[in-house]
Amino acid sequence: MTVTCFIRYQIDPFQHDAFRRYAEQWGRIIPRCGGHLVGYFLPHEGSNDIAWGLIAFDSLAAYEAYRARLKADPEGRANFAFAQERRFILREERSFVTAVDGTFGVPALAVEAAR
Repeated sequence: MTVTCFIRYQIDPFQHDAFRRYAEQWGRIIPRCGGHLVGYFLPHEGSNDIAWGLIAFDSLAAYEAYRARLKADPEGRANFAFAQERRFILREERSFVTAVDGTFGVPALAVEAAR
């Protein structure tokens, strides 16, 4: 079973560029440490201070092994330090979820041009 770590961030709305840099760094670090990076997401419309990160794992045990590798990774430690120094993450919440079969990755159907 795949488990996805769904991270909800409350961020400083005036530091989107800092959060973008932080997220882009994880794009290299997370896969190297064993996580399947689904993606990081910045606000676009609506709320301007909520961002998300989604990382999938084969199991919670795989997540725990990933966390240990992440904490030992020099670039990972540097990225955590960058976030602490710049203080653009105000709050972070983690939930672990599984996809409902038949609902994830389903492509859109072509919509008839003339209805």
